[in-house]
Amino acid sequence: MEAQDVSDDGPGRGRVVMLVDNKVDGDSRVQKAAESMAAAGWDVTLLGLVRSGSGRSWKLGDAQVRLLPLKTPLAKRHAERHRSLLRRPLAYPPGPLGAYRRQWVKAWRADVMTRRAALKVAPHSVGSPLFRKSEKVRLVVAGPVSRIVQSWVAFRSGQTAEAQRAGRALRGPLDRAFTAFWKAVKGKRAWRRLEPVLWDYELTYGKEIDALKPDLIHANDFRMLGVGARAAIRARAKGRQVKLVWDAHEFLPGVRPWEDNAHWIPGNTAHESEYAPFADAVVTVSEGLGDLLRERHGLTERPTVVLNAPDRPVEPGEETEPVPDLRELCGIGPDVPLAVYSGSPGPQRGLGDMVEALPALDGVHMALVVPRPAAAYIKGLQARAEELGAGDRLHVVPYVPHWQVVRFLSAANVGCIPIHHWPNHEIALITKFFEYSHARLPLVVSDVKTMSEVVRSTGQGEICVAEDVPDLVRAIKQVLAEPDRYTAAYDKPEMLDTWTWEAQAEVLDGLYTRLLSDVKKAGTRG
Repeated sequence: MEAQDVSDDGPGRGRVVMLVDNKVDGDSRVQKAAESMAAAGWDVTLLGLVRSGSGRSWKLGDAQVRLLPLKTPLAKRHAERHRSLLRRPLAYPPGPLGAYRRQWVKAWRADVMTRRAALKVAPHSVGSPLFRKSEKVRLVVAGPVSRIVQSWVAFRSGQTAEAQRAGRALRGPLDRAFTAFWKAVKGKRAWRRLEPVLWDYELTYGKEIDALKPDLIHANDFRMLGVGARAAIRARAKGRQVKLVWDAHEFLPGVRPWEDNAHWIPGNTAHESEYAPFADAVVTVSEGLGDLLRERHGLTERPTVVLNAPDRPVEPGEETEPVPDLRELCGIGPDVPLAVYSGSPGPQRGLGDMVEALPALDGVHMALVVPRPAAAYIKGLQARAEELGAGDRLHVVPYVPHWQVVRFLSAANVGCIPIHHWPNHEIALITKFFEYSHARLPLVVSDVKTMSEVVRSTGQGEICVAEDVPDLVRAIKQVLAEPDRYTAAYDKPEMLDTWTWEAQAEVLDGLYTRLLSDVKKAGTRG
């Protein structure tokens, strides 16, 4: 076997293809991984996607980023492709037939009314006396018949709409039976029936990965695990020793799916279980998640932990461009109490609790730093704040680049993480936890397991009961009353040193080096 072109340092260290199922912007972990590994001498290409429009590319430090246009015809549910004989046997089949029938019967009704009117206003233009007599008879019958047919078509169209809604939702007993059947028949391969959209990702990324001929594939999260594994399998079948790193950001069985249906979790967990054995190494975000993954997939090695830590904070004067002023964006002065939430929004993240707390926090302002300030969920929070008479104290501002986050957030007085109890919330220190810490903010966190344990041990904040608005109010007031008591925790020697991306990048670089040194040794022996 021919040896791989892998050396210990310099640009020839190895070609790395990173995979992520998003548009890269806003995914700080993936951005930092690509940029830092390229800076360490790896030849990095990061492949992401766009869901509409054409792809694009740019440089992230020395890493090449390419977004591929994703088409998802396989995302269409069974009910969107086939007649649902069990759910709604009288529904029209998917396609144009239902719309055609509705329009046709309307045209028939219009024709009947016009012909009746013509017999009244212009009988001689209708035809001969004999024809007019027969026309009157036909219209006597056509009127009620057309009404009956129109009602029948409307009924069937309604059945069609209900079948489509039920088929898209995938929450009924038939959907659960469908899931159970394919899990029993196919086991780990059941995702091919339950989540065929995963093939759309394969068909988008597969050829691009093969053309790049990577030495190492770094697959981020569950969808890209299968894409990366199949690419590695193809390469190995051709005699190329490709290593696969699976970077598991969350515990999939504990994810709250965006599509709450009977197929999503079983389909995606089956897909993950099928391809997890092909990973040469697993990376994850916490020891707790690593233990869960090891148990679930029977991993021989404990996953390598790479924390979602921020970049080392830039010291004043080191900035290459000015950092936006959070208080200026909120329109408030330096002495106004300001609580901040930074990150992806959602009901389970406790943003609604923060808004509900505003009336009891006299004079306190809140800033939500989110990727899409105009999103419907955010607009709903703003409307609720207005209803509570606190709309002028809720501010929504957009993300800043990941290297500016810490300085940006440091203008606040308290960092809030009031997330609800959900399996993945219990087992990790999330990105904003580290960002708030480096911004030296006192924290208010909910009583989710891992984060509350760390805050208790460090003394850097207060803990509130999740989904308990009065207790959230108490915790925020307590932190604002004695901020120095909590910020003193950050003066402890080396507390923040390991909570930097630079430290985590060394861990990731070490893993790459170990994996590809194995390839180099194998090639040398060959």
